[in-house]
Amino acid sequence: MGPAEPGGQGGLWGGVPGLCLRLGGASAGRPVLAPGLQAMWWSLAVLVGLYYLLRWYRERQVVSHLQDKYVFITGCDSGFGNLLARQLDLRGLRVLAACLTEKGAQQLRSQTSDRLDTVILDVTKTESILAATQWVKEHVGDRGLWGLVNNAGISWPTAPNEWLTKDDFMKILDVNLLGLVEVTLSLLSLVRKARGRVVNVSSIMGRLSLCGGGYCISKYGVEAFSDSLRRELTYFGVRVAVIEPGYFSTNVTNPEKISRGFQETWDRLSPEVREAYGEEFLASARKPIEKLKSMCDTNLYLVTNCMEHALTACHPRTRYSPGWDAKLLYLPMSYLPTLLVDTMIYWNSPRPAKAV
Repeated sequence: MGPAEPGGQGGLWGGVPGLCLRLGGASAGRPVLAPGLQAMWWSLAVLVGLYYLLRWYRERQVVSHLQDKYVFITGCDSGFGNLLARQLDLRGLRVLAACLTEKGAQQLRSQTSDRLDTVILDVTKTESILAATQWVKEHVGDRGLWGLVNNAGISWPTAPNEWLTKDDFMKILDVNLLGLVEVTLSLLSLVRKARGRVVNVSSIMGRLSLCGGGYCISKYGVEAFSDSLRRELTYFGVRVAVIEPGYFSTNVTNPEKISRGFQETWDRLSPEVREAYGEEFLASARKPIEKLKSMCDTNLYLVTNCMEHALTACHPRTRYSPGWDAKLLYLPMSYLPTLLVDTMIYWNSPRPAKAV
């Protein structure tokens, strides 16, 4: 049997219509895609371009009469909540800012217009939440509450799970998850009345568990609660968005506080557990904590702009992931096979003294 002819049944591409290669002419010796395949790729590129153009246009549409809308924000003493409150105040919205301390409330009022009002709120205490809810009702009246931003959160104590107690886990869960749930349930009827927005601040650690303790658990819980809430409230015209920031410079990522909590958990460990991990593990584990400040983005507007968009856009996104580390590292990692992610984390983690 003679050699297969180009384009014949024995040819490399002969059995796959439309995938044959052309040789000769001006591009002699260089493979060129068949016209049908070229057209397919051009069509795909045009469709992708049109999709992003349409999304850009939709996301630029802004809700009308923003100056008449009330937004309630938790955790406004500092960080994202404080900046968002000032940002929305400049935008003309009526901001109801919840602070944990009177000092934080006074500082915020001194930096904003008379449109902004503050209230003291401890999201771990039911009586404080009920009092704040009544305060919000008196302010919004029949208009309802356009926006609820659950921003309050803490990140310590953070350490290997074996080092911690149930109370250590509950300290974080009470603020980041259970407090968020109770605040939401208390104000939900007001948000439904306004057909408004719920914006829950999660974290990239709600997608990828990178450390022990209650922080990642709480953020996974925020993701789950937000998903179920979004599906339930869509019938009432209420939109629910989740903010999943990477590493930003706030109190949540304060290296001094995290390092101090890490040391305190070590100091109370039993001799058996200390021996299993070893002093070298403690020193190695604290090094990345000390470098945390240099890893964090100081441009908090990347996060608050996402929050503002979720509150003011006609077509908000379901999820926002501000920060290049979130977009280029942690989100892609969350979609990788578990074995591969575990291996990547093992490579960058210290080994306990008694590791096998």
